[in-house]
Amino acid sequence: MDLARIRRDAFAMPMHNPAYPRPPFRFVNREYFIITYETDPDALRAIVPEPLKPENNLVHYEFIRMPDSSGFGDYTESGQVISVRDPQGRLANYTHSMYLDDEGPIAGGREIWGFPKKLARPVLAVDGNDTLLGTLDYGTQRVATGTMGYKHHVLNSEDERRKLADTPNYLLKIIPHVDGTARICELVRFYLRDVTVRGAWSGPAAIELHPHALAPVADLPVRRVVGARHVIADLTLDIGEVAFDYLAETSRDGAILGEPAAEIA
Repeated sequence: MDLARIRRDAFAMPMHNPAYPRPPFRFVNREYFIITYETDPDALRAIVPEPLKPENNLVHYEFIRMPDSSGFGDYTESGQVISVRDPQGRLANYTHSMYLDDEGPIAGGREIWGFPKKLARPVLAVDGNDTLLGTLDYGTQRVATGTMGYKHHVLNSEDERRKLADTPNYLLKIIPHVDGTARICELVRFYLRDVTVRGAWSGPAAIELHPHALAPVADLPVRRVVGARHVIADLTLDIGEVAFDYLAETSRDGAILGEPAAEIA
């Protein structure tokens, strides 16, 4: 294998048989079950990376079914998303944790965008005819259970489409060097594109989180459930962009690390 071929063809590992194709990725009938709850504001501040700032004390716990994903296939994931403000003052999402059951999107999500993905066993289904049920098991242990009354109230589909399409999303991407230090440490921003919402509903909801050493979702404890929604949509996960480089002497927009951050371009 000559140098020209390596430079031309290499984009993911293993080179001869990558774990995933090139992005972007299209999702059809992507099903979200999102429970929003209040948590400890000190715990939020401890895990949201600067220059982002927590918008409030809310956590969005997600169970997501992806039955038709180009390049990734059929899988499920679960995790926590936090409402933040970026330095431009925009309301945004910061993805704190994700657990899923498919090797391709684990590898691709981590390596391309920096999604904080780990292998686990999430499930999203209808239980007992009238309850939307989401569960997350890490190994043999149950770490999260969420329930909602099935399609009790119809939500405005256009409002839900705007939430998905117009909100910037942030990730903390970390790739190690061969000596174990960080080779890449960046704040990555991405958007969801070409969003069509097929339906959206709300209902009474509850969530229970259990402590676990390797799936610490309970480190953001549930104080009070604020609401829940169930959304089915088609969308494209677009490529990302580097918003802030933590290892550079200055970030792309000139903010010196350790000093107050400038606006993210």
